[in-house]
Amino acid sequence: MIFTILLIALAVVVGIQFVYYVFILGRFSFAKAQQITANATPVSVIVCAKNEAENIKKLFPILMHQNYPTYEVVLIDDASTDETLELFEAYEKEYANVKVVKVQNNETFWANKKYALTLGIKVAKYGNLLFTDADCVPNSSNWISHMSSQFSEKKQIILGYGAYEKIKNSFLNKIIRFETLLTATQYFGWAKSGKPYMGVGRNLAYQKELFLNSGGFVNHMKIRSGDDDLFINQVSNSSNTAVCYTPESFTYSEPKKTFSTWFNQKRRHVSTAKMYTAFDRFQLGLFYSSQLLFVLLTIILLVFQHEWLLVLGLVILRYLFTWISLGYAAGKLDEKDTLIWYPIIEIILIFTQLNVFFTNLFSKPVHWK
Repeated sequence: MIFTILLIALAVVVGIQFVYYVFILGRFSFAKAQQITANATPVSVIVCAKNEAENIKKLFPILMHQNYPTYEVVLIDDASTDETLELFEAYEKEYANVKVVKVQNNETFWANKKYALTLGIKVAKYGNLLFTDADCVPNSSNWISHMSSQFSEKKQIILGYGAYEKIKNSFLNKIIRFETLLTATQYFGWAKSGKPYMGVGRNLAYQKELFLNSGGFVNHMKIRSGDDDLFINQVSNSSNTAVCYTPESFTYSEPKKTFSTWFNQKRRHVSTAKMYTAFDRFQLGLFYSSQLLFVLLTIILLVFQHEWLLVLGLVILRYLFTWISLGYAAGKLDEKDTLIWYPIIEIILIFTQLNVFFTNLFSKPVHWK
């Protein structure tokens, strides 16, 4: 009797996964290639840096050679102790469209990136704001053009794709990039379904007016992380959010190279999810629970060989539609090579996520310093 119940539970779990991967994530996975219509509205590119001198040397030349008629670059130095500020000041003297914001350590907002970003946003000259991190590089000289093309009278938020660089012969790199692919497929899929819930600060745009009218980060200023996802979760809706996923709109970051540093990064990201809306916490929890239950129920039923042909059929069906959905998404986001190890990577991620959850219960992750 108990195994029959477990078999029914597995079928329900597979059904839940089918709805997610085909009808929700599929809104992005199976969407047509995106067409870009030029938009020459002035843009303020905002970069916040703390001890990022070496990365800035890579990023800045790319920002200065964008094929876009009118834009400025706002460089925020958040109390760096290396030569970041000196570089910024030199750039400001050389380029008329560069503006530097110097942030001093503030006892109330100590080591809070949101405070630094707020200062930068307030001095931005233009109404459309485009964000990336100091350790990122745009994939092309048309980055601003493609991201800003999605702005319109109604669309005030643009969600972009922040990818990670590929490292040959690194299995950890495939894990990181697959997780990034899955996360992007989720937030793109939900945005296309009319329920946007997050974006990534590595590649994100929104209007200054929206930021100021919504109170900016005031509702979660005390939480060190979440300058991207918590803000988007707070202000986005079906009518004001668009997505941009052309290859020229991607940004690329250097990925973590050890499991421990990646694990700590995941802890920071996960710690903000508890502040999402009730619906978003529910849908994310249901998605993860269905992944975990699928693995556990499959193992139990196959070990005890209960209706193993039926179980195997459900497993094959589940991997078939998930592989197809993620395959189409990976094609759009140039991550196809991560799918070779998909079943193994997925299991690793499921139990890593579980580990992150329990670890965060007993200790707080380290944030922006």
